[in-house]
Amino acid sequence: MFISKFIETKLIHGGVDGDQATGAVNVPIYQTSTYRQAGLGENTGWEYSRTGNPTRAALEALIAELEGGVAGFAFASGMAATSTVLSLFKAGDRIIISSNVYGGTFRVLDKVFKNLGIHYSIEDTTNLETLETKITPDVKAFFVESPANPLLTVTDLSAVAQIAKNHGLLTIVDNTFMTPYLQRPLELGADIVVHSATKYLGGHSNLVAGLAVTSNKELAERLAFTQNAVGAVLGPFDSFLLIQGIKTLGVRLDRHTENALRIARYLETAEAVKKVYYPGLPTAQGYEINKRQAKNGGAMISFELNGNYDVRKFFKGLKLISLAESLGGVESLVCHPATMTHASIPKEIREKVGITDGLIRLSVGIEKVDDLILDLNSGIQASLT
Repeated sequence: MFISKFIETKLIHGGVDGDQATGAVNVPIYQTSTYRQAGLGENTGWEYSRTGNPTRAALEALIAELEGGVAGFAFASGMAATSTVLSLFKAGDRIIISSNVYGGTFRVLDKVFKNLGIHYSIEDTTNLETLETKITPDVKAFFVESPANPLLTVTDLSAVAQIAKNHGLLTIVDNTFMTPYLQRPLELGADIVVHSATKYLGGHSNLVAGLAVTSNKELAERLAFTQNAVGAVLGPFDSFLLIQGIKTLGVRLDRHTENALRIARYLETAEAVKKVYYPGLPTAQGYEINKRQAKNGGAMISFELNGNYDVRKFFKGLKLISLAESLGGVESLVCHPATMTHASIPKEIREKVGITDGLIRLSVGIEKVDDLILDLNSGIQASLT
């Protein structure tokens, strides 16, 4: 077996490379729910597809290798992955979350796990001195996004992981925005990484999936048990699609991020734009930290228009870029966090952390960047009141 140190090669040949039984270059879709057993206690290593499926296992081995973990786990959605990880905690535990995280993460903590006695606190994880003072005896973990959704705030993952270790806490990082191609939190000291694989890892807006990876064998055993017990696993066909998507992750993200930097620079100089959030700009919060821990600034941009521009008219004025939930596909998408991805967060909390009603989030696709800039300019012109 050929072993490469380069992630570009691992994306294509990592995990389980093809099918040894037939020579197929792609892992087959094992579209089965159960497996014939020769006798009691005699099986081929496969019993029931909730517990394990060869196609899903190939995906799980792939993401574990890409993130540098000991085990990977595939789920029916990003929220299924996050919820399974949160199920590691018990009543009375508290989790500190970044001050701007995906609205679904906030919602499941606030509306589901809080009812089970698992609490959360929202803190600015970019302020390390203040963060350490927020650790109380019931705190068991940090749940961090960097860059965070939707304000692209950057947290020093190595520093947060060290604080966690000093206090016997876990560090969980949502790496959806960056993927292991751009950033590998486990190498920076995190214990668990989660992904909404629906986004960049899948890359084509044609599946819903979640992934989790850990660097800790004991945590891997607990996650494997919980994954099987709860059962929110990814099916074999979507596992196959996700493997195919990951194969092109490198070339896609190279184009995504090249486009994003061009667009961020355009927005930064546009008279209509009040503020741009993009960690790849030297003027951005956390630019130096992001430069140290990630390959580049990624392909997500958020921005606000000046007061004399109507956000609703901006969205209506776009012809190429779609207004839609989600991100990370080859096509560019915009959304309005306050009423879409982060609508579940109470308005007072949204505004406190900076998620204003005028904030626009842009997932930069791989189209010709000149067309994207023309379309953004059309939206801006249409929004002038």
